[in-house]
Amino acid sequence: MATQVHGTVAAGWEPVREEFAAFAAAAEHSPEAQLAVHHGGRRVVDLWAGEDTGPDTLTGVYSITKGAAHLVVALLVQDGRLDLERPVSAYWPEFTGHGKERLTVRQLVAHRSGLVNTEEGFDYDEIADDALIAARLAAARPYWEPGTAYGYHAFVIGALTGELVRRVTGRSLQEVYEERIRAPYGLDLYLGLPRELEGRWKPVLEMRATPEQLAAAAGGGAALPELLPVAFNAHREPPMDLVAFANHPRVRELGPASAGGIGTARGVAGMYAAAIGAADGRPALLEPGTAAEWARLHTPGEDRVTPQSDHFGLGFEQQPAVGPRAFGHSGAAGGLGWADPATGIAYGYVRRRFAFPGGAAPENERLTAAVLSAAAARTGGPAGAE
Repeated sequence: MATQVHGTVAAGWEPVREEFAAFAAAAEHSPEAQLAVHHGGRRVVDLWAGEDTGPDTLTGVYSITKGAAHLVVALLVQDGRLDLERPVSAYWPEFTGHGKERLTVRQLVAHRSGLVNTEEGFDYDEIADDALIAARLAAARPYWEPGTAYGYHAFVIGALTGELVRRVTGRSLQEVYEERIRAPYGLDLYLGLPRELEGRWKPVLEMRATPEQLAAAAGGGAALPELLPVAFNAHREPPMDLVAFANHPRVRELGPASAGGIGTARGVAGMYAAAIGAADGRPALLEPGTAAEWARLHTPGEDRVTPQSDHFGLGFEQQPAVGPRAFGHSGAAGGLGWADPATGIAYGYVRRRFAFPGGAAPENERLTAAVLSAAAARTGGPAGAE
């Protein structure tokens, strides 16, 4: 039975619904997914599909959370509270040893610290606690000389930058996010799920790979970087299970800023819309210069942790399929959020069914292309035009 698609699209955005419906119908297992798109500050796409997923269903969004965390840090830099060129240790004196004292804030945010984990890793209760992670990493030996290379700090970057936020504001990153971003805009994207919303939460579901996908994965290909299991907390015994992480009650409660957010596609798209454009009488969260700096490539070359290259701006992932000014972040279950100041588009896609093999699910490419094409048709210009 084909998965039904629900929701609405504005006039001219029907091709996005068609693409979403085509993917949902072709999927062997229901993706339990939501898609929301804003254009020029107006929500133009609001779709969902699945047997047990509605428009308000909250679920774990994994590293889409990093977008919220990086917005908080960007705001503090924009305010002059944090200086990208100062050493991290100027704000956090305990962050020293093994070359860490020379690492700048810019390098930290760009995944250059080398502190992708500790040798022993973290259990589920520990990896939910950003303050604990930060304290242990401040005393840890990096996996490479800080500042000399970069690699995805998958489950710790929000703890590291969050400690900077705490040192300059006296508040946790989660508290600053709530006060400056989530609450003012009424966003359904939480770093720490309120207990009264637990009834709307539904768990991330196990991935279901086809036999062909499993055979292709078993067939080899390029060797994965040695630090990949370390960064994903799979080097400990027992290895951390990604689905169990997102569904863990302590993760939902504390909202670790690297990957512990709970939200909807509406929340993700709304956050990125607020980042780049006026909404509800408020100016854009990011000034144009700030948005441009955080979107600019900061990590040329190969990632030491993932098999990717030219990966990050300042914390945010590059979005080459969208345009040079776009910035955003994917999530392990297959979701993706991004903003593009050039087109005024904000995109949020959330999956409950973990997509094989993890990371931004392949359908994002087709959905993104449909979104950009619809926007171009509405404005009369090419997709991604300045």
